[in-house]
Amino acid sequence: MLQAGIVGLPNVGKSTLFNAVTRTRKAEAANYPFCTIDPNLGVVTVPDERLAVLSKISGSSKLIPAAIEFVDIAGLVEGASDGAGLGNKFLANIREVDAIVQVVRCFENDDIIHELGSVDPLRDIEIINSELILADLAALEKRKDSRVKKAKGGDKEAKKEVALAEKLIPHLDQGNPAITADLNDEEKKLMTKEFFLLSAKRTIFACNVAEDDLGAAQADPDSFPMVKAVRDYAADTFGAEAIVISARIEEEMIDLDPEEAAEFLSDMGIKDSGVSALIKSVYHLLGLQTYLTTGEKETRAWTIYAGDKAPQAAGVIHGDFERGFIAAEIVHFDDLVELGSNAKAREAGKLRIEGKDYVMRDGDVVEFRFNV
Repeated sequence: MLQAGIVGLPNVGKSTLFNAVTRTRKAEAANYPFCTIDPNLGVVTVPDERLAVLSKISGSSKLIPAAIEFVDIAGLVEGASDGAGLGNKFLANIREVDAIVQVVRCFENDDIIHELGSVDPLRDIEIINSELILADLAALEKRKDSRVKKAKGGDKEAKKEVALAEKLIPHLDQGNPAITADLNDEEKKLMTKEFFLLSAKRTIFACNVAEDDLGAAQADPDSFPMVKAVRDYAADTFGAEAIVISARIEEEMIDLDPEEAAEFLSDMGIKDSGVSALIKSVYHLLGLQTYLTTGEKETRAWTIYAGDKAPQAAGVIHGDFERGFIAAEIVHFDDLVELGSNAKAREAGKLRIEGKDYVMRDGDVVEFRFNV
Protein backbone atom coordinates (compact mmCIF):
# COMPACT_ATOMS: atom_id res chain seq x y z
CA MET A 1 0.00 0.00 0.00
CA LEU A 2 1.36 3.43 -0.93
CA GLN A 3 2.23 5.80 1.89
CA ALA A 4 1.97 9.57 2.40
CA GLY A 5 4.18 10.99 5.13
CA ILE A 6 2.87 13.87 7.25
CA VAL A 7 5.78 16.21 7.92
CA GLY A 8 6.34 19.66 9.36
CA LEU A 9 8.06 21.54 12.13
CA PRO A 10 7.19 20.61 15.73
CA ASN A 11 3.82 21.89 16.99
CA VAL A 12 2.24 22.75 13.64
CA GLY A 13 -0.55 20.16 13.94
CA LYS A 14 1.00 17.05 12.32
CA SER A 15 -0.08 14.54 14.93
CA THR A 16 -3.49 16.19 15.28
CA LEU A 17 -3.95 15.86 11.52
CA PHE A 18 -2.81 12.23 11.58
CA ASN A 19 -5.38 11.43 14.26
CA ALA A 20 -8.01 13.22 12.19
CA VAL A 21 -7.38 11.42 8.88
CA THR A 22 -6.98 8.00 10.49
CA ARG A 23 -9.90 8.43 12.89
CA THR A 24 -7.71 7.22 15.74
CA ARG A 25 -5.85 8.62 18.71
CA LYS A 26 -2.61 6.83 17.91
CA ALA A 27 -0.48 9.96 17.72
CA GLU A 28 0.24 11.97 20.85
CA ALA A 29 -0.56 15.62 20.16
CA ALA A 30 1.17 17.58 22.91
CA ASN A 31 2.23 21.19 23.35
CA TYR A 32 5.97 20.51 23.23
CA PRO A 33 8.48 19.53 20.52
CA PHE A 34 9.19 15.90 19.59
CA CYS A 35 6.16 14.32 21.24
CA THR A 36 6.28 12.05 18.17
CA ILE A 37 9.46 9.96 18.02
CA ASP A 38 8.62 6.72 16.27
CA PRO A 39 6.37 7.15 13.22
CA ASN A 40 2.69 6.31 13.61
CA LEU A 41 1.03 4.41 10.77
CA GLY A 42 -2.66 4.35 9.89
CA VAL A 43 -4.78 3.11 7.00
CA VAL A 44 -7.12 5.80 5.66
CA THR A 45 -10.21 5.16 3.56
CA VAL A 46 -10.63 7.42 0.55
CA PRO A 47 -13.99 9.24 0.62
CA ASP A 48 -16.01 8.26 -2.44
CA GLU A 49 -19.65 9.25 -2.70
CA ARG A 50 -20.06 7.05 -5.78
CA LEU A 51 -20.12 3.86 -3.72
CA ALA A 52 -23.40 4.67 -1.99
CA VAL A 53 -24.99 5.67 -5.30
CA LEU A 54 -23.92 2.43 -6.98
CA SER A 55 -25.08 0.33 -4.06
CA LYS A 56 -28.62 1.65 -4.50
CA ILE A 57 -28.60 0.64 -8.16
CA SER A 58 -27.30 -2.88 -7.54
CA GLY A 59 -28.77 -3.46 -4.06
CA SER A 60 -25.36 -4.08 -2.47
CA SER A 61 -25.25 -5.01 1.19
CA LYS A 62 -21.62 -3.92 1.70
CA LEU A 63 -19.46 -0.94 0.66
CA ILE A 64 -15.65 -1.21 0.48
CA PRO A 65 -13.78 2.04 -0.23
CA ALA A 66 -10.22 2.45 -1.51
CA ALA A 67 -7.48 3.02 1.05
CA ILE A 68 -4.01 4.49 1.43
CA GLU A 69 -1.62 4.68 4.36
CA PHE A 70 -0.59 7.81 6.24
CA VAL A 71 2.56 8.07 8.35
CA ASP A 72 3.00 10.61 11.13
CA ILE A 73 6.72 11.48 11.12
CA ALA A 74 8.68 13.20 13.89
CA GLY A 75 8.97 16.99 13.66
CA LEU A 76 11.97 18.40 11.84
CA VAL A 77 14.15 21.29 13.02
CA GLU A 78 16.77 23.43 11.33
CA GLY A 79 20.00 21.47 11.06
CA ALA A 80 18.24 18.11 10.65
CA SER A 81 20.45 17.24 7.67
CA ASP A 82 23.41 17.45 10.09
CA GLY A 83 21.62 15.34 12.71
CA ALA A 84 20.01 18.10 14.80
CA GLY A 85 16.93 17.16 16.80
CA LEU A 86 15.61 13.89 15.39
CA GLY A 87 17.01 14.81 11.97
CA ASN A 88 18.59 11.55 10.93
CA LYS A 89 15.53 9.60 12.07
CA PHE A 90 13.21 12.06 10.33
CA LEU A 91 15.09 11.84 7.05
CA ALA A 92 15.22 8.04 7.14
CA ASN A 93 11.47 7.86 7.75
CA ILE A 94 10.58 10.31 5.01
CA ARG A 95 12.76 8.43 2.54
CA GLU A 96 10.41 5.46 2.90
CA VAL A 97 7.17 7.25 1.94
CA ASP A 98 5.84 7.81 -1.56
CA ALA A 99 4.58 11.38 -1.13
CA ILE A 100 4.70 14.20 1.41
CA VAL A 101 1.91 16.09 3.15
CA GLN A 102 3.63 19.16 4.54
CA VAL A 103 1.55 20.63 7.37
CA VAL A 104 1.94 24.38 7.73
CA ARG A 105 0.67 26.32 10.71
CA CYS A 106 -1.50 29.22 9.55
CA PHE A 107 -2.97 30.36 12.86
CA GLU A 108 -1.92 32.41 15.86
CA ASN A 109 -2.42 30.95 19.34
CA ASP A 110 -0.34 32.03 22.32
CA ASP A 111 -1.26 28.82 24.14
CA ILE A 112 0.38 26.62 21.50
CA ILE A 113 4.14 27.03 21.46
CA HIS A 114 5.85 27.48 18.10
CA GLU A 115 9.34 26.03 17.95
CA LEU A 116 10.76 29.30 16.60
CA GLY A 117 8.71 31.66 18.78
CA SER A 118 6.53 33.10 16.00
CA VAL A 119 4.19 31.96 13.24
CA ASP A 120 5.59 32.34 9.72
CA PRO A 121 4.44 29.62 7.30
CA LEU A 122 6.86 30.44 4.47
CA ARG A 123 9.82 30.42 6.84
CA ASP A 124 8.68 27.03 8.15
CA ILE A 125 8.35 25.62 4.62
CA GLU A 126 11.77 26.93 3.63
CA ILE A 127 13.38 25.28 6.67
CA ILE A 128 11.94 21.89 5.76
CA ASN A 129 12.73 22.21 2.07
CA SER A 130 16.27 23.38 2.81
CA GLU A 131 16.93 20.39 5.03
CA LEU A 132 15.61 17.98 2.41
CA ILE A 133 17.73 19.64 -0.27
CA LEU A 134 20.87 19.62 1.89
CA ALA A 135 20.39 15.92 2.63
CA ASP A 136 19.93 15.27 -1.11
CA LEU A 137 23.10 17.20 -1.96
CA ALA A 138 25.12 15.11 0.46
CA ALA A 139 23.62 11.89 -0.95
CA LEU A 140 24.27 12.97 -4.55
CA GLU A 141 27.88 13.94 -3.91
CA LYS A 142 28.47 10.57 -2.25
CA ARG A 143 26.78 8.66 -5.08
CA LYS A 144 28.66 10.61 -7.74
CA ASP A 145 32.01 9.92 -6.08
CA SER A 146 31.21 6.21 -5.90
CA ARG A 147 30.37 6.05 -9.63
CA VAL A 148 33.13 8.19 -11.19
CA LYS A 149 35.71 5.40 -11.38
CA LYS A 150 33.23 3.00 -13.04
CA ALA A 151 32.12 5.72 -15.45
CA LYS A 152 35.70 6.37 -16.52
CA GLY A 153 36.05 2.62 -17.08
CA GLY A 154 33.19 2.72 -19.59
CA ASP A 155 30.29 1.53 -17.42
CA LYS A 156 27.23 2.94 -19.22
CA GLU A 157 24.93 2.96 -16.19
CA ALA A 158 27.57 4.66 -14.05
CA LYS A 159 28.04 7.31 -16.77
CA LYS A 160 24.29 8.03 -16.73
CA GLU A 161 24.28 8.35 -12.94
CA VAL A 162 27.28 10.69 -12.89
CA ALA A 163 25.74 12.84 -15.64
CA LEU A 164 22.44 13.07 -13.77
CA ALA A 165 24.18 13.89 -10.48
CA GLU A 166 26.15 16.66 -12.21
CA LYS A 167 22.89 18.03 -13.59
CA LEU A 168 21.03 17.89 -10.27
CA ILE A 169 23.73 19.21 -7.93
CA PRO A 170 23.78 22.81 -9.26
CA HIS A 171 19.97 22.80 -9.37
CA LEU A 172 19.81 21.83 -5.70
CA ASP A 173 22.65 24.23 -4.83
CA GLN A 174 20.39 27.07 -5.93
CA GLY A 175 17.80 25.98 -3.36
CA ASN A 176 15.50 24.23 -5.82
CA PRO A 177 13.89 20.87 -4.98
CA ALA A 178 14.83 17.97 -7.24
CA ILE A 179 11.22 17.53 -8.37
CA THR A 180 11.42 20.86 -10.26
CA ALA A 181 14.58 19.96 -12.25
CA ASP A 182 14.25 20.00 -16.03
CA LEU A 183 14.84 16.33 -16.81
CA ASN A 184 13.93 14.08 -19.71
CA ASP A 185 11.86 10.94 -19.16
CA GLU A 186 14.91 8.67 -18.87
CA GLU A 187 16.51 10.96 -16.29
CA LYS A 188 13.29 11.16 -14.27
CA LYS A 189 13.04 7.38 -14.24
CA LEU A 190 16.65 7.04 -13.10
CA MET A 191 16.18 9.66 -10.38
CA THR A 192 13.05 7.92 -9.09
CA LYS A 193 14.28 4.33 -9.23
CA GLU A 194 17.91 4.79 -8.16
CA PHE A 195 18.48 8.10 -6.35
CA PHE A 196 15.56 8.17 -3.88
CA LEU A 197 15.89 11.91 -3.31
CA LEU A 198 13.82 13.48 -0.56
CA SER A 199 13.11 16.68 -2.47
CA ALA A 200 11.92 14.63 -5.45
CA LYS A 201 8.88 13.42 -3.51
CA ARG A 202 5.51 14.65 -4.71
CA THR A 203 4.23 17.15 -2.18
CA ILE A 204 0.94 18.68 -1.08
CA PHE A 205 0.59 21.42 1.52
CA ALA A 206 -1.99 21.43 4.31
CA CYS A 207 -2.73 24.93 5.61
CA ASN A 208 -3.82 24.30 9.19
CA VAL A 209 -6.07 27.19 10.24
CA ALA A 210 -7.90 28.01 13.47
CA GLU A 211 -11.34 26.51 14.04
CA ASP A 212 -13.06 29.91 13.80
CA ASP A 213 -11.35 30.73 10.50
CA LEU A 214 -12.01 27.51 8.58
CA GLY A 215 -15.27 28.40 6.83
CA ALA A 216 -14.07 31.81 5.68
CA ALA A 217 -10.63 30.48 4.66
CA GLN A 218 -12.22 27.74 2.55
CA ALA A 219 -14.62 30.18 0.91
CA ASP A 220 -11.95 32.79 0.13
CA PRO A 221 -8.46 31.44 0.91
CA ASP A 222 -6.71 34.42 -0.63
CA SER A 223 -8.30 36.70 1.96
CA PHE A 224 -6.12 35.05 4.63
CA PRO A 225 -2.54 36.29 4.15
CA MET A 226 -0.88 33.17 5.59
CA VAL A 227 -2.98 30.81 3.48
CA LYS A 228 -2.47 32.90 0.34
CA ALA A 229 1.28 32.91 0.89
CA VAL A 230 1.37 29.11 1.14
CA ARG A 231 -0.90 28.64 -1.88
CA ASP A 232 1.26 30.95 -4.00
CA TYR A 233 4.47 29.28 -2.84
CA ALA A 234 3.11 25.79 -3.50
CA ALA A 235 2.04 26.71 -7.02
CA ASP A 236 5.14 28.70 -7.94
CA THR A 237 7.79 26.41 -6.42
CA PHE A 238 6.32 22.92 -6.74
CA GLY A 239 3.36 23.33 -9.07
CA ALA A 240 1.57 21.83 -6.08
CA GLU A 241 -1.76 22.15 -4.34
CA ALA A 242 -2.47 23.68 -0.93
CA ILE A 243 -5.56 22.50 0.97
CA VAL A 244 -7.18 24.49 3.78
CA ILE A 245 -7.90 22.31 6.82
CA SER A 246 -8.62 22.57 10.51
CA ALA A 247 -7.03 19.53 12.09
CA ARG A 248 -8.43 20.50 15.47
CA ILE A 249 -12.05 20.50 14.23
CA GLU A 250 -11.61 17.16 12.53
CA GLU A 251 -9.99 15.63 15.59
CA GLU A 252 -13.01 16.65 17.66
CA MET A 253 -15.13 14.48 15.34
CA ILE A 254 -13.09 11.28 15.69
CA ASP A 255 -15.69 9.60 17.90
CA LEU A 256 -18.72 10.84 15.95
CA ASP A 257 -20.55 8.76 13.36
CA PRO A 258 -20.97 10.32 9.88
CA GLU A 259 -24.42 11.80 10.62
CA GLU A 260 -23.26 13.33 13.89
CA ALA A 261 -20.13 14.71 12.23
CA ALA A 262 -22.17 16.31 9.47
CA GLU A 263 -24.45 17.90 12.04
CA PHE A 264 -21.44 19.11 14.04
CA LEU A 265 -20.01 20.83 10.96
CA SER A 266 -23.40 22.22 9.95
CA ASP A 267 -23.80 23.83 13.36
CA MET A 268 -20.50 25.61 12.70
CA GLY A 269 -21.63 26.67 9.24
CA ILE A 270 -19.08 24.39 7.54
CA LYS A 271 -19.61 21.63 4.98
CA ASP A 272 -16.22 19.94 5.35
CA SER A 273 -13.24 20.32 7.68
CA GLY A 274 -10.98 19.97 4.65
CA VAL A 275 -9.62 16.56 5.58
CA SER A 276 -11.78 14.68 3.04
CA ALA A 277 -10.49 16.94 0.28
CA LEU A 278 -6.94 16.41 1.53
CA ILE A 279 -7.25 12.61 1.45
CA LYS A 280 -8.66 12.69 -2.09
CA SER A 281 -5.89 15.04 -3.23
CA VAL A 282 -3.19 12.83 -1.70
CA TYR A 283 -4.70 9.78 -3.43
CA HIS A 284 -4.39 11.46 -6.82
CA LEU A 285 -0.99 12.93 -5.90
CA LEU A 286 0.24 9.35 -5.51
CA GLY A 287 -0.77 8.75 -9.13
CA LEU A 288 -3.74 6.60 -8.16
CA GLN A 289 -7.25 6.30 -9.48
CA THR A 290 -10.28 4.13 -8.82
CA TYR A 291 -12.43 1.75 -10.77
CA LEU A 292 -15.58 0.24 -9.33
CA THR A 293 -17.31 -3.12 -9.17
CA THR A 294 -20.85 -3.59 -7.94
CA GLY A 295 -23.31 -6.39 -7.32
CA GLU A 296 -25.72 -7.72 -4.72
CA LYS A 297 -22.89 -8.82 -2.42
CA GLU A 298 -20.79 -5.64 -2.42
CA THR A 299 -19.87 -2.39 -4.13
CA ARG A 300 -16.14 -1.84 -4.08
CA ALA A 301 -13.52 0.73 -5.09
CA TRP A 302 -10.32 -0.77 -6.50
CA THR A 303 -7.07 1.19 -6.62
CA ILE A 304 -4.91 1.27 -9.76
CA TYR A 305 -2.31 3.60 -11.20
CA ALA A 306 -3.40 6.24 -13.69
CA GLY A 307 -2.58 4.84 -17.12
CA ASP A 308 -3.10 1.18 -16.18
CA LYS A 309 -4.75 -0.96 -18.84
CA ALA A 310 -7.65 -3.33 -18.32
CA PRO A 311 -5.60 -6.51 -17.66
CA GLN A 312 -3.53 -4.72 -15.00
CA ALA A 313 -6.72 -3.50 -13.37
CA ALA A 314 -8.12 -7.04 -13.40
CA GLY A 315 -4.95 -8.27 -11.69
CA VAL A 316 -5.68 -6.05 -8.69
CA ILE A 317 -8.65 -8.31 -7.92
CA HIS A 318 -6.72 -11.54 -8.51
CA GLY A 319 -3.68 -12.59 -10.50
CA ASP A 320 -5.80 -15.15 -12.38
CA PHE A 321 -7.97 -12.33 -13.70
CA GLU A 322 -4.93 -10.76 -15.37
CA ARG A 323 -3.38 -14.00 -16.62
CA GLY A 324 -6.64 -15.23 -18.10
CA PHE A 325 -7.98 -11.83 -19.18
CA ILE A 326 -10.40 -12.00 -22.10
CA ALA A 327 -12.29 -8.70 -21.99
CA ALA A 328 -13.82 -6.09 -19.71
CA GLU A 329 -17.45 -5.00 -19.74
CA ILE A 330 -17.32 -1.32 -18.88
CA VAL A 331 -19.71 1.54 -18.31
CA HIS A 332 -18.63 4.80 -16.76
CA PHE A 333 -20.19 5.71 -13.42
CA ASP A 334 -21.69 8.96 -14.78
CA ASP A 335 -23.41 7.14 -17.64
CA LEU A 336 -24.69 4.34 -15.43
CA VAL A 337 -26.19 6.76 -12.92
CA GLU A 338 -27.78 8.86 -15.65
CA LEU A 339 -29.34 5.83 -17.38
CA GLY A 340 -30.16 3.90 -14.19
CA SER A 341 -29.14 0.33 -15.10
CA ASN A 342 -26.69 -1.78 -17.12
CA ALA A 343 -29.52 -2.79 -19.45
CA LYS A 344 -30.35 0.82 -20.32
CA ALA A 345 -26.65 1.66 -20.59
CA ARG A 346 -26.24 -1.20 -23.06
CA GLU A 347 -29.23 0.01 -25.11
CA ALA A 348 -27.71 3.48 -25.23
CA GLY A 349 -24.34 2.13 -26.32
CA LYS A 350 -22.65 3.27 -23.14
CA LEU A 351 -21.83 -0.23 -21.87
CA ARG A 352 -18.90 -1.47 -23.94
CA ILE A 353 -16.69 -4.53 -24.30
CA GLU A 354 -13.04 -3.48 -24.09
CA GLY A 355 -9.89 -5.49 -24.75
CA LYS A 356 -6.32 -5.65 -23.49
CA ASP A 357 -5.30 -2.21 -24.78
CA TYR A 358 -8.05 -0.26 -23.04
CA VAL A 359 -6.68 2.40 -20.67
CA MET A 360 -8.81 2.54 -17.55
CA ARG A 361 -10.60 5.75 -16.54
CA ASP A 362 -11.32 6.86 -13.01
CA GLY A 363 -14.93 5.93 -12.29
CA ASP A 364 -15.21 3.01 -14.71
CA VAL A 365 -17.69 0.40 -13.46
CA VAL A 366 -16.30 -2.95 -14.57
CA GLU A 367 -17.06 -6.65 -14.88
CA PHE A 368 -14.09 -8.71 -16.10
CA ARG A 369 -14.26 -11.78 -18.30
CA PHE A 370 -11.39 -14.23 -17.88
CA ASN A 371 -10.49 -17.87 -18.36
CA VAL A 372 -7.72 -19.75 -16.53
